[in-house]
Amino acid sequence: MNEVVTTLEELLGRLGMAPDAQPLGAFLILLAGVYALFLAPLWLAVRRGRVGRTTAAFWVFVSPWVFGFLLFTAGPMAYSLVLSFFDWDLIDPPSFVGFDNYTEAASDPQVGKAVQVTLTYAALSVPLQVVLSLAVALLMNVKVRGIHVFRTIWYLPSLVTGVAQIVLFLWVFNPNYGLLNGVLDLAGVEGPAWFADPDWALPAVVIMSLWTVGGNMVIYLAGLQDVPTELYEAAHLDGAGALRRFWSITLPQISPVIFFNVITGLIGAMQTFTQGYVVAQAGGGPSDSLLFFVLYLYQNAFQYFRMGYASALAWILLLMILLLTALIFRGSAFWVYYESARPKEARLARSK
Repeated sequence: MNEVVTTLEELLGRLGMAPDAQPLGAFLILLAGVYALFLAPLWLAVRRGRVGRTTAAFWVFVSPWVFGFLLFTAGPMAYSLVLSFFDWDLIDPPSFVGFDNYTEAASDPQVGKAVQVTLTYAALSVPLQVVLSLAVALLMNVKVRGIHVFRTIWYLPSLVTGVAQIVLFLWVFNPNYGLLNGVLDLAGVEGPAWFADPDWALPAVVIMSLWTVGGNMVIYLAGLQDVPTELYEAAHLDGAGALRRFWSITLPQISPVIFFNVITGLIGAMQTFTQGYVVAQAGGGPSDSLLFFVLYLYQNAFQYFRMGYASALAWILLLMILLLTALIFRGSAFWVYYESARPKEARLARSK
């Protein structure tokens, strides 16, 4: 493949293309060739009546996504799986080591520390996000004047994420002049050192994660507004109180929404990276208190240049996420309610 790209770049150079544009031109030519190989058989199948025009049009329009997925997602994943069985430092040629990277990860104390930090963060942040976002959604579901303004205010912080959010909270959690310790000082409480204290660094990141509950709040709000009002009316006529209506009607009806947010929140928490990286660059997170799994993966790949070991860590992380997701899916049969089947029937159907 490298020889083909080099030949195309030389050809484009002879045609007068600028050297900086030659790699892009070679990529576009290869992409056009792939499209030609894909469209030619499809065109022949349409001409011979084996594929309908509607079906062919579908594949033509969806092909950019398919090629993008194969090129930028499936391809790198397959390459990382192969690379996980090699030792490669980006300079010397890769050398096959078999399962040595995986056996090393099993005995690496830093991997154990990263797993502990990541699972602790997920176990604390995901339930707190679910409870807080649901509570806010219940408040935002009340029909009062100006409620749309309050919904917008609650949602706006979720637009400030990533590095900008962490830089903001570096000031909020500053032990000397931070906003939070300033408020605690007014109450006569001496605030901790937060990111500079190994015992408080992870709780600070958990608190920081609640900044973006507005996104989940919108999803819960949509689920709450989809609950049939006649169920509440019937329960009210039967004498059910507000707490009883919430427990027996609201929670079962929105349980699929809760299930969705738990799954997506868990996957996001297991892939936490930016918080630990930026805080570490700012001098925080002592004693590996914010050594998230993806951060340790990044260190091995781009600081220690152990690409094979980093690829093995990536696949270990994938297996961890798949295992936790499968456990939640398995347990969902006992608490997620679907209108198409009763809970007992749903459990029986999933167990077959």
